[in-house]
Amino acid sequence: MGDSEPPSIRPPETITITVLRARNLKGSSAKADAVNAMVKVEFGERSLGESPKVDCTAETPAEFNYNATMSCTYDDPTALDEIAHKPVVLTVIEVLPKEKKQKEEKTVLLGQCTVDMLPLVKGETKHRHTLIVNPLPGSPMETLPPDAPRPEVDVLLSVNEPLVDNSQMNAGNLMTITVESLFSPPESWSVTGTQYAYAAALPVPVNAEKETPIVFANGMLKPGIDKEVPNKQKKWAVPATAQGNAIYIPDQFIAQDAIEDEDGDFRGKDDREHRTIAEQEKNRCTWNTERRSYLEGSAVKSFQDKIAKCRYWPLEVMRLPQPASGKGKKKQDDHADTKKGSGAVNKDDEGAVSFHGVAFVNLAPLLYPGVKRIRGAYKIHSYTDQALAEKTKRKMGLGEEAARIANNILNRSSASPGPKKGAGGKDDKKEKDVKKGRSNSIAQTHDTEDHDTHAKDHHDHKKGDKSSMITSQTIKSDAGSEHEAQAPVNLEGQQYVDSKSYIMFEIRLEKPLIPKRPPEELARRVAEYIPPRPLFPKRTDGAQRAVEDFHTQVSSVAGLVLDEFRDMFGDELRTDENITQEAMESRRQKLIYELNASGKYFAFKEQLKHSVVKIVREKYLKTTNFEDRQELQTFLSELYVYLIDQMHESLTKTLALEDQAPVPAPLTDSAQLKHFAREAEVNGNFELATKYYQERIARDRNDPSHWFDYGTFCLYINDITKAEECFKETVAIDQKHLHGLLLYGVVCTLQEKHEAAETFFEAATCVQPKSILAWTMLGLFYDAVQNEIGAEMAYIEANKLNQQAAVNMARALREEELAKQRVEHSESEASHKDDQGGLAPPTSNTLVPDIKQPTPPSSERGQGSARSSEKMSSARRPSASKRSSAVSERLEYQIIEGEEEGVAISVLSEKPPSAEKSHLTATDSRETTKTGRNKSDSNLSRPSSEYRRGSARGTPQLEEASEETPPREPTPVPTSSIYMQAIDWLLEVKAVPFTERALGHELLSPMGGLTAHYHIALARVKLQKSELKEAEESLNEALQFDYQNPDVWALMGHVMYLINDTTEAKGCYERTIDFVADASEMHSVYLRLGSIYLRDEKFQEAKNTFLMACKRSPSCVSWLGVGMACYRLGELSEAEDALSEANILNNSDPEVWGYLSLVCLKTGRQLEAEQAYKYAIKVNLEDTDLLDEIIKTQKEVGFGNPQF
Repeated sequence: MGDSEPPSIRPPETITITVLRARNLKGSSAKADAVNAMVKVEFGERSLGESPKVDCTAETPAEFNYNATMSCTYDDPTALDEIAHKPVVLTVIEVLPKEKKQKEEKTVLLGQCTVDMLPLVKGETKHRHTLIVNPLPGSPMETLPPDAPRPEVDVLLSVNEPLVDNSQMNAGNLMTITVESLFSPPESWSVTGTQYAYAAALPVPVNAEKETPIVFANGMLKPGIDKEVPNKQKKWAVPATAQGNAIYIPDQFIAQDAIEDEDGDFRGKDDREHRTIAEQEKNRCTWNTERRSYLEGSAVKSFQDKIAKCRYWPLEVMRLPQPASGKGKKKQDDHADTKKGSGAVNKDDEGAVSFHGVAFVNLAPLLYPGVKRIRGAYKIHSYTDQALAEKTKRKMGLGEEAARIANNILNRSSASPGPKKGAGGKDDKKEKDVKKGRSNSIAQTHDTEDHDTHAKDHHDHKKGDKSSMITSQTIKSDAGSEHEAQAPVNLEGQQYVDSKSYIMFEIRLEKPLIPKRPPEELARRVAEYIPPRPLFPKRTDGAQRAVEDFHTQVSSVAGLVLDEFRDMFGDELRTDENITQEAMESRRQKLIYELNASGKYFAFKEQLKHSVVKIVREKYLKTTNFEDRQELQTFLSELYVYLIDQMHESLTKTLALEDQAPVPAPLTDSAQLKHFAREAEVNGNFELATKYYQERIARDRNDPSHWFDYGTFCLYINDITKAEECFKETVAIDQKHLHGLLLYGVVCTLQEKHEAAETFFEAATCVQPKSILAWTMLGLFYDAVQNEIGAEMAYIEANKLNQQAAVNMARALREEELAKQRVEHSESEASHKDDQGGLAPPTSNTLVPDIKQPTPPSSERGQGSARSSEKMSSARRPSASKRSSAVSERLEYQIIEGEEEGVAISVLSEKPPSAEKSHLTATDSRETTKTGRNKSDSNLSRPSSEYRRGSARGTPQLEEASEETPPREPTPVPTSSIYMQAIDWLLEVKAVPFTERALGHELLSPMGGLTAHYHIALARVKLQKSELKEAEESLNEALQFDYQNPDVWALMGHVMYLINDTTEAKGCYERTIDFVADASEMHSVYLRLGSIYLRDEKFQEAKNTFLMACKRSPSCVSWLGVGMACYRLGELSEAEDALSEANILNNSDPEVWGYLSLVCLKTGRQLEAEQAYKYAIKVNLEDTDLLDEIIKTQKEVGFGNPQF
């Protein structure tokens, strides 16, 4: 790399700003019809030229057609960035007529507008703007009526070649940073008295090695009474000479997001009250400024790497002294003393940083696939170098450098308020001289930000002169030294923490750092891994295929004709044995007549027509009309003979002298086979389970659930290869099978095919974007491959969906409860009217559950509604304070009728009405004592802005009543975490490695932890892994949480059964059955408890237990248990019935045949006993005790064994 030549630098590109025309201009003279105007074009502090003077009338626009040019140099890395964030300022100037003896023309500044050159940075070569001219202070256009046409300017931006070529566009990115407002500032900040400037700064990478600070220096402290408009327009970060409304970016507004959709801090339901008060009542510091920054390819890579290494990015805020307002240094020095009282400071005080705080912005969401924007309320911390190093791995912040840059911006704006009157000449020269007379530290522009020796001298000068202002400066710590006496403390910065200050901040990228694969690409990738299986096999046309199709159609028609014949003459065929030839001919004629009369003959002919046409085209290759009629007749004769021959051949294959017996329908369906397979799994008979799963597939190979269930079984027995084949078939049949996609991803993860696994997990989230399971599984996969940011993204999305599901469920339950209340109320009201003779007196607490009208806003209520609102507030506050303790209790919704405002719902705990009312009153009095918001002192605790709002309405009502919002219902809490929902599914599909990983997350989850559900799930995992000792320990832990959980006792019984402790197992199973609620899986409990009873020779209990299993879910094993118990009890008839049921469900069970043989031997049926014994031997009866008993019984009765 060192010997390679440096890359060639692109020559400068000329940007042409064409001012086309202006219209609807208004001059200073009311009598003059025309306005003689010109346009001054500026970029930053550079003047690009002035247009010629052109007249503009109401009907005729001023056609300037003036071209101003500037160059974009590519040797400067900040050139594109400068074009992206700086506007071109157009100043419309009126030129007044020259009077006598006047040397120079007088001019009047009419207005300004700013031209956004961002489209050129995005790759466009031409872009046209139509901009509204904003009037300047004192301009005649300020007096325009609202309905008058707005003054406008048409501007065309153009370049010969795109400023950014394709390679730069693909590698680079455009970052847009918006700093909105700082809410809940320190209490010491006051809008009166000494005024200060407020700045925010953050570093932005320029290339792979270097970062540059971006400073927002125009923060303004505003009182809470000064409300912001809903659609706040963004300001230019560097407006240059723009003034008035021209400092706003055209068509750029601040987005408003719901709190739950934000990315920052203060998003919890407990923080919403603080945010509401901070944003509506307290002072705030407002910027509402947007700054664009163009990032080249190396800067994008550096930005991405830094986020990956340390996800937090510092956003520093600080308070600075206001700059002196003089135009020159001399004037500033002369009046330094007199300005101190009015808020200005002298030059020695410039750059003194106070109230230095920092917000740590989590930029990790920008590394989520497809994410281009983050916005939120970020908490401001006290700045120290130590805290900065811990959170962001940076040694020092931007405090002093940002203060210097902010002072440059503030000094420049105060010294250069705008264009001067007069078109050039001496005024411009004086202005330039004044600028040259300034110190170098403030002569640098914000955009170049050259870090020269003057900046260093300025920094050293401040350090020397401001040693006595340690408390107001940012307190530094030695990042490299050891922890000595105590950590440094920033007393002023601590006020941010005490006030719970936060700043609204947004970063938006032109394209995501990590592109998200679209659903189409994921579907294509899935199809590449697993090609979709066609629903029907492809039909290949050809001569042979055409003939086969004709045979099929002939067979079909023959069957239909035969059915018709049987319908007509079926009774005669059963009675007549000998039939004459005449009778057969008569039947044939009747059949033909019936076919012609009913139209069935025509239908049969139409059915055969298509296959005949295919034979003509494919076999005889006749596709055009015949020109010779004789040739047509010859072809038809030949075709007729051929078709008759093929018809006879088809009928010979189809028809037989005797009708074939119909194939009986299977006695078991797919669900029963699945149940039998699961039963065989529990009993450890994997060979029988495999047989059942394969039988399901054989019945319907195109059902994806059959393949999926077989795959989960193969996963359970650790046959990964066969499981992969099954899940592949599942996805091949249904490319959108959610569980198939997830488990194929699991199998790929187990085989360390991580790229394929990621594709399938992402495809699952695209197939069902609202699936909690899909997003949780994606997060678990990212955990497995050490992708922390990806896992965080997936878990956040899953938690959002989980919360939304809880809200939807609560809403459904609430609607159901309200419907019940509505019915009960109507019934009670009708009965009450009947008792009163049809008249019901009004009551004060009438239940009115029919809610149709929302609560009116405070501005539309009277004093009565204010009292009702206050009443609702007192009823709502205690319920919120007890919300955490009442989660497990059933909530009762009580309807309270207001005097004028309809109804409102409040959530109350289950208490008697009298006790509840007294509790509410006591709680309300306590809370009003704490907050000072009762009737006596609410006005004293409110700012003066609230008196103004109350007086504006003309009603001296309380602020609390006027500002009371409708009661907000408590946010529903999900019943289980996303991890536990995934665990339940993973246990069902036997994916043990992912289950263990999910259990680890559940242990650390705020909603999880060591709970009974957690220990039960852990015990199930241990059972699947045959770790019985660990499973027993987990179940003992679960019993400490919930001693009456039937699932715990059922699993404990299984553990004891597997370790052959039948006594303990029987006790656990009996306890499980005795509970009011059943365990989640009772079938295996019945089977194993019944087998223990048989072993202990408690045959009546065994019979009853097996019958309970047969009642819930009958199977061969359950009926076999009933048969065995009945046989031992001597109930041979019932035993035979039960064994017959078992034999129907599974005719290859050797024990069933063995006990059937015993029953037949006991009942003296020799032939049936021998047949049953033969089948028992044929299907390999391995129970030696049963076999010995059969042989012994055979010897006793003297028959049953053909070998005797």
